[in-house]
Amino acid sequence: MKIFSLVFGHIIFNYTGAIIRWIYGTSWRTILNKPKFTFNEYVNGPKNSTDNFDEFGHQFNNRIIGAFFLLD
Repeated sequence: MKIFSLVFGHIIFNYTGAIIRWIYGTSWRTILNKPKFTFNEYVNGPKNSTDNFDEFGHQFNNRIIGAFFLLD
């Protein structure tokens, strides 16, 4: 059961949420002519960040968005 939770929680929900955030963020930042983030930054947080919350926060947000999108 733990492997099932890991697969769905970390891999599927995290990457689904990151894809949705990347599409939305890239589109919005293109319209506003702001610097864009890479897909990897949407999955793992900003590069060279000293804040540990960046990694946890991005993955948590990705999982919530991915779960909402897939389970809705």
